[in-house]
Amino acid sequence: MKRIGLLGGSFDPVHVAHIALAQNALQALALAEVQLIPAANPWQRAALHASGGQRRDMLQLAVAGHPGLVVNPIEIQRGGATYTIDTLRALPQDARYAWLLGADQLANFCTWRDWREIARLVDLAVATRPGTALNAPPELAEWLREQGRELQELPFPPMPVSASEIRRRLAQGESTDGLLDAPVAAYIAAHHLYR
Repeated sequence: MKRIGLLGGSFDPVHVAHIALAQNALQALALAEVQLIPAANPWQRAALHASGGQRRDMLQLAVAGHPGLVVNPIEIQRGGATYTIDTLRALPQDARYAWLLGADQLANFCTWRDWREIARLVDLAVATRPGTALNAPPELAEWLREQGRELQELPFPPMPVSASEIRRRLAQGESTDGLLDAPVAAYIAAHHLYR
């Protein structure tokens, strides 16, 4: 059964660290592909700045030329509040999935809707900073132990890139060199996003 990585996010905008994480997971976990899934309306964060269509288009530009990386617009097509569990239930059952998440997301994983069901449906692969221990919340750690499951570690050198910092720089007219793929930067400029 093929293994597919899933990287969800608002991608507002998609930046070089997102692509680096996806590529790293593709290699390190020996995945057939990594699907980047832009959220329609993530319930745990503030309103998004770019539309679903614009974020999907930017992702398409960012993954072009990166074999094994694909965009899955399932959440944007579904619309409404975005819950990971709904997405997982809608995916084809002909693959084994690994949900890629950062240590920051791992810390609040037990606040996600139906988190036990999510952990049952996918392997959890966590991007860790070198030299940093992988610490699951106690409730998740206990659940995984009971199920005979474990977190997969995805060593990932820290990249000081954040979408909020990129949006701030764009709003101030500052440079984003090295933070965005060139086609994504061109798309943002052409569509006057984040001004």
